[in-house]
Amino acid sequence: MRVPTGEYAVVVPTLVRPSLDGLLESLAQQTVYRPAEVVLVDDRPDGVAGPAPHVPPGLDRQVPVRVLAGLGRGPAAARNLGWRVCRADWVVFLDDDVVLPPEWSRLLRDDLRDADPDVAAVQARIEVPLPSTRRPTDWERGTAGLATALWVTADMAVRHAALAEVHGFDERFRRAYREDADLATRLRRRGWRLQVGRRTTTHPVRPDPGWWGSVRAQRGN
Repeated sequence: MRVPTGEYAVVVPTLVRPSLDGLLESLAQQTVYRPAEVVLVDDRPDGVAGPAPHVPPGLDRQVPVRVLAGLGRGPAAARNLGWRVCRADWVVFLDDDVVLPPEWSRLLRDDLRDADPDVAAVQARIEVPLPSTRRPTDWERGTAGLATALWVTADMAVRHAALAEVHGFDERFRRAYREDADLATRLRRRGWRLQVGRRTTTHPVRPDPGWWGSVRAQRGN
């Protein structure tokens, strides 16, 4: 039987993009309510050469950090691999291209403390910086949609018990598309509630990949 502790773990599925360094640095700078552990799931395909995730010394000294091999099975499978090794009551899923403001962990503590027992997940408010001197491009507007989307796992805290009840993410979703909405639908069907918290997370826009990037994005549809 799991004994509630109020602790949380952080799980990050990653392709070890440069943006991961920014996320981990911002996590290391949190001064209150630090995670019980951080699990990085390296989801590059088996055999792909590349640097291992760089863990800032400031983070490594504060909390245990584990790196697991996801073997390129997609973000749904990577998140499942991560949360299943965690022991904390809550699992906070973060994308590897978000940045946490300095007050993030303090507000996360409030979000989780105030969650009623039937609340399975508490989503952050996503902030996408857009240019102020020109019209945003289609690529930038696509990323900005995260600011109003429901149940995106760019920053989503989920109860470990709720994840176990529905067996986590459906690993048939091999791309980062709609696997989070599917999880939310299955949780709500089991009587759980989901809500938006008070914490805010910044999601910068990645460099525009051009025309071919728009074609790749349509694969999700």
